[in-house]
Amino acid sequence: MCEFCLRHGEGKKWYLRAENYSADLLSDARRRRFVEKFFDGGSLRAAPERLEALDRVPRFLRRAVAWRAGRKMKKWHFGQVVPIEEIEEILGFVNSIVRVACVCRLTTVGAEKRFCYGVSLGPGAGGIFDLLKGLDRSFLSGPDTAGFETMNRAEALAAMKALEKEGLCHTVWTFRTPYIGGICNCDRADCLAMRATLGHDVPMMFRAEFVAEIDPDSCTGCRECRRVCPFGALEWSVSSGKASVDQRHCWGCGVCRSACPPSAIRLLDRAQVPAAAGVW
Repeated sequence: MCEFCLRHGEGKKWYLRAENYSADLLSDARRRRFVEKFFDGGSLRAAPERLEALDRVPRFLRRAVAWRAGRKMKKWHFGQVVPIEEIEEILGFVNSIVRVACVCRLTTVGAEKRFCYGVSLGPGAGGIFDLLKGLDRSFLSGPDTAGFETMNRAEALAAMKALEKEGLCHTVWTFRTPYIGGICNCDRADCLAMRATLGHDVPMMFRAEFVAEIDPDSCTGCRECRRVCPFGALEWSVSSGKASVDQRHCWGCGVCRSACPPSAIRLLDRAQVPAAAGVW
């Protein structure tokens, strides 16, 4: 299991512990300030330039900066890839779901894309819902919808399943760990956390607790799984005409399953796969 499971989940999946979504945790003043600053977007505007600058410094210094940045982020705003069935489980016990514009995409593409969901567990529609009401409406206002957008569980799940079909992977995010305030739907091109983690070796997120596996007898060789994999973990053999998973590079998001016509792909517990058990 990832280190958050051991530290914040008592040996179980930390993101499935209801207390980590508790609205009571928002009473902490420092946490409120951090969430407000994050959704304002100011702290992320310079992130792309900083990542590019980091690539130009000597390797030893780059590794030291990356380690320090990752350590800091684990305390404040860190994520983990989660497959859709566990997103459904999370949506089953939270009672506040608000869809908002993705702060990363406001920075990277300069446009509002409502791929992020604020979630919390508290009386009525408390927690994230109430916090977002206090934010600058210029952030939360869309071209057609004013303010925030509340959703029920079925609506949110259907929207995320549709995004998965497009190749976006689901992630859960802390706002001052271990409080979990959001679910996002990420891709490598536009998500700053994925850019930092995969492209610049600055850890901002854990892999999922799972790894994909393809049944070669069921695989028809259509290669649709390769088309949608956000992490480039799918391989193709000309000799066999079959696809396979490089489990060392698989993040266990399960997106490949949604594109597989014969349903030849399944997720395995990462701990049971020797090649991936210690890779986070």
